[in-house]
Amino acid sequence: MTSGTRLNALTKELWVQWQQTRDSWRDAKSQEFQRQYLDELLSSVDKSVTVIDDLDKLMTKIRKDCE
Repeated sequence: MTSGTRLNALTKELWVQWQQTRDSWRDAKSQEFQRQYLDELLSSVDKSVTVIDDLDKLMTKIRKDCE
């Protein structure tokens, strides 16, 4: 499992946990928390996973070129 794949899986797990939390916490503060922290986190992770995957590919190419 690549680092990007692992990060993505952990973030999805966090989102599932958040959805379960929202079942019992539905007020303005929970919506604010989601907007301020979780939505931003998900967006940042998506961008980061793309970069991490690109770096993994580059590292693989460099290793092959050095053999």
